[in-house]
Amino acid sequence: PPVDVTEAIHADWLELWYQPKIEVRSLTLSGAEALVRMRHPTWGTVPPAYFIPDGGDPHFRALTEFVISRVVGDWRSFVIDHGHVEISVNLPVTFFQDPMAIENLACQMPNHPAFEGLIVEIDGSELIHNLPLAKKVARQLQIHNIGLSIDNLGTEWPLLMELNDFPFVEIKVNRELIAGCADNRLKQSVCRRILELADGFGARTVPEGVETRADFQMARELGFDLTQGFFFAKPMEANKFARRILGRPVTMPN
Repeated sequence: PPVDVTEAIHADWLELWYQPKIEVRSLTLSGAEALVRMRHPTWGTVPPAYFIPDGGDPHFRALTEFVISRVVGDWRSFVIDHGHVEISVNLPVTFFQDPMAIENLACQMPNHPAFEGLIVEIDGSELIHNLPLAKKVARQLQIHNIGLSIDNLGTEWPLLMELNDFPFVEIKVNRELIAGCADNRLKQSVCRRILELADGFGARTVPEGVETRADFQMARELGFDLTQGFFFAKPMEANKFARRILGRPVTMPN
């Protein structure tokens, strides 16, 4: 059954897990995406769909404050032994309808000489349907060393070709376009068009959900910048991420 997120926060059931983002060419760690998880005392690990409220839900702000606070705390822990780690977090575009949202977010960023910025990921479909707000937010976030990423971009991608300016730092391509792309010429063609679009605006590109060697090799051949998916690592708790990923060379899975 659904779980009240406020109850989960007060009961300390929520955690952040991290999935690494790997440089395609050099096979080095680029950063990680923070993903919220719940560890319920009765039901175990609860899928996010059962507790993450909609962006307009009054409980969403409490969840966002938890995520940002925990990300900053984890980043401070990571930086002690490993230096800066670029972390990305997921937020709905409706979060930025609050006129104080950007200022409040910026105030929570680490005041640390090693801090090089944060990435905010917004779902591609949601972003495209709120383009004027998204573009305005992206420009304002840049002032505070926060980049805006287009997450989970799928069939809506042609609408981005109409833009004259592109204040977004990253495009993450939907796993449905990536899974099986090694054997699918149509998916390869779409990926190439998205890559051309991103290259024209100087944005980096990430294929999501890379799970096989064949799809990773195709992503490399197509020219993606980073890769993310089970092929290299599943999301994991912060301490496991620090122990297994940070400070260790990335190796090609068998």
